Amino acid sequence: MCINQLLTMRQRRSGAILEPFFDANLLNWDDRAELHATDRTGSYRIENVLTGGSNLYELETREVGDIFDKDIVHLQCHIGLDTISLKNLGAGSVTGLDFSPRAIAAARDFASKAGSDVRFVEAPLFEAVEALDRTFDIVYVTWGSVNWLDDVFRWARVVADLLRPGGRLYLAEGHPLMFQCNRKATALELKHDWRTPIARPLVWNEDLTYTGDERTLKHPRYYEWIHPISDVVNALIAAGLTLDFLNEHDTVSWQHFSFAVRAGKDMYGLPENAPKIPMAYSIGATKRGVGKVPYRIVPKKIDSH
Repeated sequence: MCINQLLTMRQRRSGAILEPFFDANLLNWDDRAELHATDRTGSYRIENVLTGGSNLYELETREVGDIFDKDIVHLQCHIGLDTISLKNLGAGSVTGLDFSPRAIAAARDFASKAGSDVRFVEAPLFEAVEALDRTFDIVYVTWGSVNWLDDVFRWARVVADLLRPGGRLYLAEGHPLMFQCNRKATALELKHDWRTPIARPLVWNEDLTYTGDERTLKHPRYYEWIHPISDVVNALIAAGLTLDFLNEHDTVSWQHFSFAVRAGKDMYGLPENAPKIPMAYSIGATKRGVGKVPYRIVPKKIDSH
């Protein structure tokens, strides 16, 4: 049996088990898109983007490298404001992909209002290669991305297939150690395992979205997975990418804990009297351009109970 057949069998088996989780997440993100597109808190700085500005944080602006005239795909782009920001910063062509119809509708509306030539495609992340049907210089993935996916090895293969030889990935994400901590506690407290079983994701029921908007979500339940950084790195290597850098950061772009405090512009860290943990990490990686690197199959147990 060939590698592709084995992958297809695994994906079909896991897909049947995971479908309810993804369906719930889609409903939840459709709700969030509706609220975020009409943001009342100023968190998304919509007018700044529509008038030619950028919503990228200082961290990713510094680390992403040269984007001038590059072809970029922004995966899990949500309502597209960072996607449009990349175009505003000088990218050649920019494409955003997201699984939420409401998010993509909002993104297209924002692009139209901004007069920005940005393409938005509605598709699940794992169908991105077929939906986009082209390759890019840069794959851009930031903030609340891989924790919504069950399989980072499959994600890495998507990234690799979307990149041209010599193309780059930029990833900025919440740190798995931060996700392990109890975000409802009043101080740092480990609660979750370092790796989430595929068929037993973390379950959340939260009526409000992360911006602080007081309007409630109609579908508050959602599911997430914690992935060790070693899994993310090994997935990228197995998919044919070479690591350029791996950085850890003591701040993150949202208030993950109630006791987190502002740290610099638009970021959050732990108070001075608290022990410090990494709150985020970032990765730069380049697709190897010589020879074909076979995908490594990493079996994962699908535990349904």
